[in-house]
Amino acid sequence: MFYCVGIYAATVKDGIVKQRMLASWRNDSARHSDSSDLILRPPRSFINKNNHTMTFNVSHIAAAAINDFMTKKFTGTGGVNNSGSIFSSDIMQALYDTSNLTKRIDNLATSMTNNIREQDNGVFDTARGIAWTNETYVHVRWAWFAFPATLILISSSFLLAIIFETSYRDVMVWKSSTLALLFHGRGLDLSSPSNRPVRRSSSMSTRASNIKAELFETPEGGWRLVQSG
Repeated sequence: MFYCVGIYAATVKDGIVKQRMLASWRNDSARHSDSSDLILRPPRSFINKNNHTMTFNVSHIAAAAINDFMTKKFTGTGGVNNSGSIFSSDIMQALYDTSNLTKRIDNLATSMTNNIREQDNGVFDTARGIAWTNETYVHVRWAWFAFPATLILISSSFLLAIIFETSYRDVMVWKSSTLALLFHGRGLDLSSPSNRPVRRSSSMSTRASNIKAELFETPEGGWRLVQSG
């Protein structure tokens, strides 16, 4: 592996970034020392004329750290014999087991390159282009809305008709009260002045608390509610 300057073409479509290398340039004579950085100056014909960055440098500290890391990790021994496989590290075994060593090293170099490119060193230029974003729109299909709207209209009209009819016929609002049905039973003497008709559910509940009634079997074998006491 070696340090180089590359030119990339990148596109973004549907939120997916795709990029490919168009060209690369290297200088095998470039070196770094304990006090000087590794400097790469490609020819002007290689760099895009709109790009003002003509000098690319690698810090001598970073270069020394990478060299030390690569030397330690990629130096080792290994092999397979009758007793099994013996490797000094997992990296050595991975390199031994690969069917395409060149491809494996290329992938490693690409990963390291991508990591370096993702670091913000203050020299990135703004990429100009068109950015797309999602925006939500609601489309109403009125034909599908017609049925529930008609159902609500008919139900509302039916409710208003019931309210008007019960009001016109002076029907009491008993709702789900069962006392209205019991008070209507034969045998309850509610026609006396002390038991005058009630017109409210609350009044009917008050009246019911003062009435005692019993169930008697009729000669026909039925049952009827008869007021007692």
